[in-house]
Amino acid sequence: MDVVVTGMGVTSAIGQGKPAYLSALMQARHQFAVMQRPGRQCAETAFLGAEIANLSMPESIPQGVQRTASFSSQVALATLHEAWQEAGLERSDPERTGLIIGGSNFQQRELVLTHESYRNRKRFVRPTYALSFMDSDVCGLCTEFFDIQGPAFTLGGASASGMLAVIQALHAIRSGQVDVCIAVGALMDLSYWECQAFRSVGAMGSDRYADQPALACRPFDAGRDGFIFGEGCGALVLERADRAAERGARCYARLSGSAMSMHGNRNPHPTLAGETRVIERALQEAGLTARDIDYVNPHATASPLGDETELQALRQCGLNHAYINTTKSIIGHGLSAAGTLEIIATLLQMSAGRLHPSRNLESPLDDSFNWVRQNPAQHQIQRALKLSMGFGGFNAALCLEAA
Repeated sequence: MDVVVTGMGVTSAIGQGKPAYLSALMQARHQFAVMQRPGRQCAETAFLGAEIANLSMPESIPQGVQRTASFSSQVALATLHEAWQEAGLERSDPERTGLIIGGSNFQQRELVLTHESYRNRKRFVRPTYALSFMDSDVCGLCTEFFDIQGPAFTLGGASASGMLAVIQALHAIRSGQVDVCIAVGALMDLSYWECQAFRSVGAMGSDRYADQPALACRPFDAGRDGFIFGEGCGALVLERADRAAERGARCYARLSGSAMSMHGNRNPHPTLAGETRVIERALQEAGLTARDIDYVNPHATASPLGDETELQALRQCGLNHAYINTTKSIIGHGLSAAGTLEIIATLLQMSAGRLHPSRNLESPLDDSFNWVRQNPAQHQIQRALKLSMGFGGFNAALCLEAA
């Protein structure tokens, strides 16, 4: 059964909505700075990241809902609204429509602020906290507002969560559970606790570029020293191709092959075997060879070990020829939302016939790859490969073909 993407929504630090997002990508326009959102810094910290400046909420979402919803929930509602409207799902059968929220433990800052606010008056904690502290509340809010009555749940896979949500949505349609399934990569709302832990474990970028935030995020560059966080949320509407054709819906691409596997390692250490395995399996399911792929959107976090391992996997699988750029170099690492944000970037580039630049790619780790560097490139993507990985041994790959 063919499954296609018929709607997309995006909220990011570089822009809300697909036109703003694509424009910023093509201009490599970033928002990296010392983060200012309450709960992101503590004492003398100055963690870098990219934060959403002004979230625009649809008028149809009641003020009461917005007041009681967490920041992650608000962003999810706004992002899903864009995808829902574009796909024209108003007349879809609610019982044949599903929703998968990619991410777990993604409201940490909200929880820290609540705990601090009610520390000395615990008996007065707001009753809605009984709901909102659970990530499933985001799922509940979205299903209530959009009247989704099919299968719905949250799915955790660390930084691969957004990608896994898309793959599970694909499986839900192919298995006949639903006709339409929406995958949302939730906004990971980090607090200073997580920022400090990421820094301590060597995953988040150091203070090397503290005075030059624009230079800090540099995937696949010799000067990289860890990821730079970026707020964001992405939503994709997947549906049966025959259903989309019947109602004249726009089709961005066909999802032809996917794979997910673990490599049996709790630690944040990638493995070549795990990454090559999912690439090969996704290509096999799609009926493609490596030579058929003309564009790769990598995971590319700027992790010292992660970037090396990913390039080694791409080399071993014979993908040096394909165009490759680094979306995270512009938007930052969205963690649970990364997969959906980068799939959307891939599909927007496919529609535009252009590839966005890579920021700070001054000394690539391997010159044998077909890099898109400081300027956009004219190229009509026909078959793309998207990769996502996550702490705990998650590896995922997805093949997308022009519809």
